[in-house]
Amino acid sequence: MQPVEITKDVYWVGVVDWDCRNFHGYSLSPRGTTYNAYLIKDEKTTLFDTVKSEFTGKLLCNIAHVVKPGDIDYIVVNHVEMDHSGGLPEIVAKVRPEKIFCSPMGERALKSHFDVADWPIQVVATGESVSIGRRTLSFLETRMLHWPDSMATHIPEDNILITNDAFGQNLATSERFADEMDRSVLYRELVRYYANIVLPYSPITLKIIDQIKSLGLRIDYLLPDHGVMFRGPDVAYAIDSYVAFATQKPTKKAVVVYDTMWHSTEKMAHAVADGLLSEGLSVRIMNLHVVDHSDVMEEVLEAGAVVVGSPTHNNGMLPRVADLLTYMKGLKPKNKVGGAFGSYGWSGEAAKAVAGWLTDMGMEMPADPLRTLYVPKHGELAKCVEMGRIIGKAVNARIG
Repeated sequence: MQPVEITKDVYWVGVVDWDCRNFHGYSLSPRGTTYNAYLIKDEKTTLFDTVKSEFTGKLLCNIAHVVKPGDIDYIVVNHVEMDHSGGLPEIVAKVRPEKIFCSPMGERALKSHFDVADWPIQVVATGESVSIGRRTLSFLETRMLHWPDSMATHIPEDNILITNDAFGQNLATSERFADEMDRSVLYRELVRYYANIVLPYSPITLKIIDQIKSLGLRIDYLLPDHGVMFRGPDVAYAIDSYVAFATQKPTKKAVVVYDTMWHSTEKMAHAVADGLLSEGLSVRIMNLHVVDHSDVMEEVLEAGAVVVGSPTHNNGMLPRVADLLTYMKGLKPKNKVGGAFGSYGWSGEAAKAVAGWLTDMGMEMPADPLRTLYVPKHGELAKCVEMGRIIGKAVNARIG
């Protein structure tokens, strides 16, 4: 895909990865992704970030449609993660830039990733600015959104904010702007990206958004390093979405997720869902045989309740459930009501173990873990329905 002019002399020169289906090896990306790089033509022509190493040739080709690669004077490294810096060694060798700008932690990361002995690195911090001619680059460190080196660059003359991974989506499309996209598709990919990558840094996200607002930065273009770009009213749409995601207010939605061997825990899951439905909650039932942990987290982000079921297997839970809980705990969801259930044959530890994990995540647990010996009968399924009702009432009480 060829470069796209964003505004006069400002270009998207990134690449579309149509084939990516597993982002960084831990989160499915069913719609592919992009690695966005940006180029500004000015007295000091400047490139912002690069791409995954195997796409460096395409990046150079896109740059060549705008300027000769050797005419690039400056490179800004907003983020050192390899999907944005993988092409950097080859680009630096071909371009031989006058300066490479990065954050203090960015310098440390670059030195740990590459041989940078002869690279003209210049460290910049929040509040520092660099003139490139008609434009100014103003830097804002965004540490732990989502790496220590993360940095954003504001160009006040064009009201542009280049945000690295913040506001990104794993979305491979020929459209480059949010206003060209199906809104429901865009929203789901914003949710999915936030839930699986940015969620543990929600307090930092809110703090940085407050900082941007307090600085009075005017933003007409919000340019992330993945997915489509935001312009005009869609800038507020992206920022407001992130505030909502980071705040994690309780909602009338519940996720019931489970694994099962002989369908007993599955029957319990559906009975719990019936109880939740009876309290007016919207329910997503997710079988770990057919969904990935990243699919679950996409739903968990905007849920008020998370109810997890597992049969007992070798005195513990099934591996897929253990995987989900480990993954979920690392992402640190907040403001959730939890519940645990499962069938067993002789020892029955799984439901209690699941409840322990959910408790450790800070979830409110209004009902005791529920377990059923072998196959649930009518009375036991009725207890599952009642558990769903108890959890549903707890969610409704939080919403008020």
